[in-house]
Amino acid sequence: MHLSSRTFLFIVALVGVPLLFVARTFTQTAPSDAAEVRLQLADLMFAEGRFPDALEAYNAAKTSDDLRLRRRALSGAVTASLRIAEFSDAAQDAVTLLKLSPHDAEAIALQGDTLWALGRFAESEKRFEDALAVNPESPRGRHGRARSLASRSRLEEALNEALAALRLSPRDAEIHHTAGSIYERMRRYEEAVNAYENYVNLLPNKDRSAKADWSRAEINFLRNFANRAPIHIDTEDEGVVHVVPFRIVSDKVVVRVRVNHGALMDFTLDTGSERTVITEDAARRIGVRSLAVTLSAGVGDFMVRGLQLGRLDSLTIGSLEVQNVPVLIKNPPLRNMPTREAESFSPVSLGFSMVIDYGRRELLIARQLPEEPADYKLPLRVHRLAMVQGMVDGDPANFVVDTGGEVISISADTANGLERTDSTRHIPLKVYGTSGWDRDAFLLPGVDLSFQGIQYSNFPVVVLNLRAPSVLLGFQLGGIVGHKFLSPYRVAIDLKASEIRLKALNGRVAG
Repeated sequence: MHLSSRTFLFIVALVGVPLLFVARTFTQTAPSDAAEVRLQLADLMFAEGRFPDALEAYNAAKTSDDLRLRRRALSGAVTASLRIAEFSDAAQDAVTLLKLSPHDAEAIALQGDTLWALGRFAESEKRFEDALAVNPESPRGRHGRARSLASRSRLEEALNEALAALRLSPRDAEIHHTAGSIYERMRRYEEAVNAYENYVNLLPNKDRSAKADWSRAEINFLRNFANRAPIHIDTEDEGVVHVVPFRIVSDKVVVRVRVNHGALMDFTLDTGSERTVITEDAARRIGVRSLAVTLSAGVGDFMVRGLQLGRLDSLTIGSLEVQNVPVLIKNPPLRNMPTREAESFSPVSLGFSMVIDYGRRELLIARQLPEEPADYKLPLRVHRLAMVQGMVDGDPANFVVDTGGEVISISADTANGLERTDSTRHIPLKVYGTSGWDRDAFLLPGVDLSFQGIQYSNFPVVVLNLRAPSVLLGFQLGGIVGHKFLSPYRVAIDLKASEIRLKALNGRVAG
């Protein structure tokens, strides 16, 4: 269908009109023409950042008898659903699209994007490779491969794939964001800023999503490093295994740490946080000033919190000193919490592998870990947080490895996908997370969990609202494994090998 300029201007004028009225306007139009108009309208609203409205228009066009238009509508619906974090809906439409276009590389890659959004990373990775087998120059396929390689800490290869995807599709904002995140993990902050700026500049002006706001804050923060080498350690420390004693306090690993060469302080080992964290009181006492404001999401009724970002001149953990460390300042602090918010750090966020020996109460930190025997090896993915895949009642789900957490939990989205009768008991719990009180938390009995041979049968799990962090991360979190899961083992989190190795203490195995 070829539209005259007059007709096109009429459609533009209707962008601000409710979709129901627009649909009625075209009731006298031929079905294929009406679908074409709906699709053009949807594309306009998508370009304006009106993703829910665009999704409604794409959905209206999905019933077209014209196969070409139906494919366009499904593709648009998937992309719009992903933008508003409707991950399950996106996945369903991607399956339908692939049935209509089984040999189309972009349709295959789009399904890979939806599997990634569901946290099914291994399956997602396979779909991206399938897309590239059909078309080696698929920009979505190359982008998907870049994300997968980055999640396995193969950063140089990931960057090459991201840059190749950008050469093929230079105006794809998401690819710029992925390139920025890779540069940041490589501690190439100036290039990360450029990539994040490209991402923000390509967004619609009306896009005020959490991801967009986070990116704007990250740009402001990373600029403050200027000529400082971020997360810098002396060359002689690169090959050293640093051994640090710890103690267990309320099911948490606590280490004595120095900030800016000051007095020793208690820091919780927290792989559930993507940055070193200090409280408002500590920042004021040490003299750490705020450089930017960012968004943080976690468990609790605040869900998304605005917090401050700063920089530590040095962070000393045992014999390891790290200079120019990005830090999250918990300001404003949460009120009416049962315990005060604590300082925390994660070697993973600093680019280090580590071993937690719960038997000896020792923490080992190194760029490269020595080879050791293990009873279990779990494939590791790192995308801002460290994650492993588990099975919940036979279905795959990704779990954050959270040394700062206490129990094994699943997300409310994961729980909603389980086959349960109305009579299944939901035992209310009072759970406090990093964003306050999770008023909807409950204990769900009778769940079967497995992690590469580790079995928990008929097991009670805590169900948490993980929607906010899922939206900020861009994929659905399946759950969290904390102290209860980890403490029976000597735990190695190996970034180079992309695996978590578990060696049972004294022959004891959880389950």
